[in-house]
Amino acid sequence: MSDPKTGTFKPVWIYLAITFALSSVFYFLIISAGRLGGGQGMFVTGLMWCPGLSALITSVILKRKISLLGWQWGKTSLQVRSYFIPLIYATIAYLIIWFAGWGHFYNSEYVAAMAKSFGFEKLPDALVIVLTFIFLGLYRLPMSCATALCEEIGWRGFLAPELYGRLGYTKTSFLTGIIWSLWHYPILIFADYNSGTPAWYGLTCFTVMVISISFVFTWFRIKSGSLWTAMLLHASHNLFIQNFFTPITGDTGNTRYFVDEFGAVLPIVAVCFAIYFYSRRKELGIGVQTYQTA
Repeated sequence: MSDPKTGTFKPVWIYLAITFALSSVFYFLIISAGRLGGGQGMFVTGLMWCPGLSALITSVILKRKISLLGWQWGKTSLQVRSYFIPLIYATIAYLIIWFAGWGHFYNSEYVAAMAKSFGFEKLPDALVIVLTFIFLGLYRLPMSCATALCEEIGWRGFLAPELYGRLGYTKTSFLTGIIWSLWHYPILIFADYNSGTPAWYGLTCFTVMVISISFVFTWFRIKSGSLWTAMLLHASHNLFIQNFFTPITGDTGNTRYFVDEFGAVLPIVAVCFAIYFYSRRKELGIGVQTYQTA
């Protein structure tokens, strides 16, 4: 976290100051519009670019090589696992929701809408669901990766290695998770980035989930030495939860208190995954090449 030449927190503070300064422009635009879809979605895309752009600007200010942000591919097996990990924890969470009756499988209106959009109206619902899942998982992935990369150049390209070089795995995961969640707060509180639950409830669930999956993201980033694992984790998380599992879950009355990133179930499952990867922290050793040792 600190610069070894000065003993200060200068690199982190510069990065965070630039990130939140740039983000404030898009906070204003999104909040003024009252929704994430404001500006035909360009406002939120701009916001997602802020962490990554800030990492590039900070690197230039500190005269650091952009190549140190983790562009190397690393082991393909870790990249594949990065893609499937969010699918696994999302599947577990939503199976719990469906079997507990907190939401039901499936939302017929969503399936009908997907059938109409694909021209599958004559197919049985079960096949429409399977095809929707496949199309989302394959063809929507590049789009999801593009937006996820915008953030991950900053969070796991710059911030996580910078913290890990001084603080180690546990503190890095926790602090990155706190910063990552706080960065979302303005649009969660003042716009429509929520599932309709009270603000305090949504904030609590969202914060626990983000801090928990930060332990997963940091583990893969350090283990692989690659920024691409974080991009795939983030892209897969957004893709499957926001575009498949949440919309396909039917409302049973209080479903919003259990589903998505603002309900209670996913954070609990995420905590279990955080504990699992925390238990494997010794596999990381001294970890990835950092700015301090480059």
